Amino acid sequence: MYKKYEMELAGRTLRVDVDRVAKQANGAVLMHYGDTTVLCTATASEKPREGIDFFPLSVEYNERMYAVGKIPGGFNKREGKASENAILTDRVIDRPMRPLFPKDYRNDVTLENLVLSVDQDCAPELTAMLGAAIATCISDIPFDGPISTTQVGLVDGEFVFNPTADQREASDLALTVASTKEKVIMIEAGANEVPEDKMVEAIFAAHELNQKVIAFIETIVAECGKPKHSYESFAVPQELFDDIQKVVPPQEMEEAVFTDDKQTREENIRQVTEKLEEAFADNEEYLEKLSEAVYQYQKKTVRKMILKDHKRPDGRAIDQIRPLSAEVDLIPRVHGSAMFTRGQTQICTVTTLAPLSEAQRLDGLDERETSKRYMHHYNFPSYSVGETRPSRGPGRREIGHGALAERALIPVLPSESEFPYAIRTVSETFESNGSTSQASVCASSMSLMAAGVPIKSAVAGISAGLVTGETDDDYLVLTDIQGLEDFFGDMDFKVAGTHKGITAIQMDIKIHGLTRPIIEEAIAATKKARTYILDEVMAKTIAEPRPEVGPYAPKIIQMQIDPQKIGDVVGQRGKTINAIIEETGVKIDIEDDGSVSICGTESESMERARRLIEIIVTDFEAGQVLEGKVVSIKEFGAFLEFAPGKEGMVHISKISKQHIKQVEDVLTLGDVVKVVCLGKDKMGRFSFSMKDVAQ
Repeated sequence: MYKKYEMELAGRTLRVDVDRVAKQANGAVLMHYGDTTVLCTATASEKPREGIDFFPLSVEYNERMYAVGKIPGGFNKREGKASENAILTDRVIDRPMRPLFPKDYRNDVTLENLVLSVDQDCAPELTAMLGAAIATCISDIPFDGPISTTQVGLVDGEFVFNPTADQREASDLALTVASTKEKVIMIEAGANEVPEDKMVEAIFAAHELNQKVIAFIETIVAECGKPKHSYESFAVPQELFDDIQKVVPPQEMEEAVFTDDKQTREENIRQVTEKLEEAFADNEEYLEKLSEAVYQYQKKTVRKMILKDHKRPDGRAIDQIRPLSAEVDLIPRVHGSAMFTRGQTQICTVTTLAPLSEAQRLDGLDERETSKRYMHHYNFPSYSVGETRPSRGPGRREIGHGALAERALIPVLPSESEFPYAIRTVSETFESNGSTSQASVCASSMSLMAAGVPIKSAVAGISAGLVTGETDDDYLVLTDIQGLEDFFGDMDFKVAGTHKGITAIQMDIKIHGLTRPIIEEAIAATKKARTYILDEVMAKTIAEPRPEVGPYAPKIIQMQIDPQKIGDVVGQRGKTINAIIEETGVKIDIEDDGSVSICGTESESMERARRLIEIIVTDFEAGQVLEGKVVSIKEFGAFLEFAPGKEGMVHISKISKQHIKQVEDVLTLGDVVKVVCLGKDKMGRFSFSMKDVAQ
């Protein structure tokens, strides 16, 4: 027998089955939300992993196509590598869970989430987030939970919780909030320029709902929870810290980290480490833990400097942004480019435009998301941090940063009817020292404008950091954190938006949650910084989108035809449309509603293609003057082709004003001649004349 727990959540039933499946895992639950079903398991290794200085947590969100009644596309007919959505879900489950495991825990932990069935109105991602938390809470793995997650939409100015598919489509907000019993621990959002106060209201409305779910989880843990197992602590011993401070006093460590140049600081720390290695050359136990101890010493030093002395490592004021610069058109021949530099963080974004047929096709679990017209890709090569390592393609971090910038820019993009292009922006990290994802938002916004994409307004991004003390009231919010403040601080609060409001949020924290005053202060700080970047840097570099796309970008002509005529344009097995493409060298996309996009680089050939399509879909009219190519000659006249698949005949008597014995006297195959339509003859066929064309 298994145990079953149910609660009503946002108008649908959430059911948790315990001890039904996967009993060999440390913790496992079969989650049901509506008809969405996800198996969530938590497992831990018996022994710690040797030779590491971090907690090895692995989160997997496994999508199965059978969950939506589909067989995977491609030749293999088996699920391949994780989709972008799966990777982003892995990250969003990981972020609120990781801080709640012990920091000195070195056992491998894997949280597996297997999507078995999808009800489009009950998000499997949300179900997996709840399931991962419950599976870990009831397991014997040390974990300071429970936590709960809620999604919030904004439809017609009203909040909706865990929105349905229809609500998600109509929503101005896609917000995910995870909470502990006391505080908010994770925020992720995409929004249509939602004002700051509305966003804070939404966050805490979700936090309130999370408390009801946490009370529900606590009842499950009380009945099914296993005692937490003991583990080998890998914390740095206090006596090592004490001995380090005798060799390198706090003042010396402060001097080592107090610089705005990353390379200088790293060299200073290397010298400090060498000094300590010499001092402890005979103590193997100390040497084993020295690297972690130096890291912790740096961390304590930086945090004390910021929190107590209000000194930042690079000497900036608490709310001061690093030196900023921007430029456009850095790269020749591409469709659009821009570079944004903030301190030692430098991003160059290149924009590429293409016909809508080049949009990315999606084969996932969301039945409404079948294609993606805007793609933002982010690259982070090793040279950007002065390191060397082989490139293995984008990792989870790169995919996450790309998706965040994409989310930030989607709300300001023109519609397909306004701008019928597929758009790709690629952000190349030239230099990195903190908050590259938000620099990529700024660079991409300018790059789009430089490419002539008529975005509604510029978008800028900035990151706020946090250092906390012993109490909830003892904290300091930092504007524009650099790498060191990110590593040693408690928060990376990334916010992107326009003058009107927020378009994207991502919050990573290392502590057990944030209070409302901290969140409000961080959002206010990012707004102030964002406004400054938009007005003082970006607007002065490029104030508005260019009126036209650049000379190397494809041009697009749009036209509308009768949907019933689509078959005439396409022709049998695509013969007609392929003939037009071959003749003009353009690309042609036709939608089911009859909208046609003609894409090319030369306006002449594009206009020719448009004219040919127009001829094909338009009935001949008396008096209409056309140009046609002689494709066949008979005794009684010549057949002309006006457009692929559309022909007409000129009778021999209508070829010349003078009497001619045979058609060949005047015309040869391949000649292009002008004719006028005479209307229909007695047989109901259209006839044409060369001799009656007005001179």
